[in-house]
Amino acid sequence: MRLEDFDYDLPKELIAQTPVEPRDASRLMVVERKSGAIQHRYFRDLPEFLRPGDALVVNDTRVMPARLLGHREKTGGAMEVLLLKRLSRDRWETLVKPGKKARPGERIIFGDGLLVGTVVEPTDFGGRVIDFTYEGVFEHLLDRLGQMPLPPYIHAQLSDPERYQTVYAREWGSAAAPTAGLHFTPELLERLKAQGVEIHKITLHVGLGTFRPVEVEDPTQHKMHSEFYSVSPEAAEGINAVRRRGGRLVTVGTTSVRTLETASQPDGTVVPGSGWTDIFIYPGYRFKVVDSLITNFHLPKSTLLMLVSALAGRELIMKAYREAVEMRYRFFSFGDAMLIL
Repeated sequence: MRLEDFDYDLPKELIAQTPVEPRDASRLMVVERKSGAIQHRYFRDLPEFLRPGDALVVNDTRVMPARLLGHREKTGGAMEVLLLKRLSRDRWETLVKPGKKARPGERIIFGDGLLVGTVVEPTDFGGRVIDFTYEGVFEHLLDRLGQMPLPPYIHAQLSDPERYQTVYAREWGSAAAPTAGLHFTPELLERLKAQGVEIHKITLHVGLGTFRPVEVEDPTQHKMHSEFYSVSPEAAEGINAVRRRGGRLVTVGTTSVRTLETASQPDGTVVPGSGWTDIFIYPGYRFKVVDSLITNFHLPKSTLLMLVSALAGRELIMKAYREAVEMRYRFFSFGDAMLIL
């Protein structure tokens, strides 16, 4: 397996800059693994492909306004800090621009001194550990001073920050949205419930893995960054009950896949609990619990593209991506969706 095996040509104009309205008006490519058949539909048609007794498994993480714009205390030079992972109450793993200026001891001022960050040490992935000092509640200050951390390939401004949240987001802590879930509307979820489809919520706070490219020619040597996950006893019980009675688990997003595969035993039983996962899923991986997936169209050579290739087969996925390009699908975070059955 080589990194080039997961490359494809993508015209820049197919990278979605803004979300469609309403959310479920995005297109939906339906890929059947057994037959290799591909259908072209709309996301609002999703109920036609699900049956009573099936279940959606969604990631209910909520994106933090994790992008902070400040300046160096000594020189006044501009600094940008992206919060990735909370290590303790006031200590965070971050990405800093410009990173070369962020030496240990450097103080970064935000909001005229309402928030001050002190660089502690570099991390092994090129980031920085920062200690923050402030008065009041950190989350309240972040809501006041922070910005939504849109991916670097999105250049348009987002008029409504909630559009980068899923409609079921509730657990504060992500540096990026679990974008497969952005297509759901409350009305679509109600339609699915009415036809007997259950919805189970788990949590994975999206971190550096979303931003970090694969830079080694042999993808198996790539090291994933750890991210926090949580599966409640209620969610684990509900998911296991669906599997016992033969219902399908339709996992929403690669983050939900990684959470379920981390939290499950070899026989596919999902175990409640929380912790950190750095699971890396690529072709050859034997799935324990996941068999269906709703996902977006991912960047070339990315770990996310490798994950969907592990589930559906690389050749079928690359064929589907070539067809998506030919049919002018919209790609990446605000783009269209794929349902793998």
